[in-house]
Amino acid sequence: MTNIRISVFALVLILCTAFKSHVTDIKPAVGDIAPEIILRNPDGKLIKLTDLRGKVVLIDFWAGWCRTCRIENNTIRQAYDSYKDKSFDIGEGFTVYSVSLDTDLESWQKAIVNDRLSWPNHGCEFKKWESDIVKTYNFTYLPHSLLIDGKGKIIYKGLFGNKLAETLAKHMAE
Repeated sequence: MTNIRISVFALVLILCTAFKSHVTDIKPAVGDIAPEIILRNPDGKLIKLTDLRGKVVLIDFWAGWCRTCRIENNTIRQAYDSYKDKSFDIGEGFTVYSVSLDTDLESWQKAIVNDRLSWPNHGCEFKKWESDIVKTYNFTYLPHSLLIDGKGKIIYKGLFGNKLAETLAKHMAE
């Protein structure tokens, strides 16, 4: 009986270790350079993530149909308004690159206006979960966010609520 318990324990330990390894290896990871994103904005102009190098950038994955995203938009807007012109030890200024998983131009534009998302970088492929960016950034839930430094390196994942403003405040230049 003791051998069976030891075997079961060993199996559970191996499975847990394998799962933990898999979770921590999900790419892109903190420390990686954020993969390029090139999307069309509501006016049809191409916007590139790499054009924002030098700034601290929140990559915000959201959708107009996502109730939680719409609530989080208020928090992101407040952080943007407070920190867009500030200096940080990780970049100069703060902006947001919003990646929408909407499927309809009109509803996407309406959500941007209604939520008063005043930053200039809004992009969408109109493919919902079939978007190439979803596959590249490897996420399965909304909202989802990554904070990248001025060099394009991912420094935080999942900054929601007050965590975004707290993190930006922590990195303000003296």
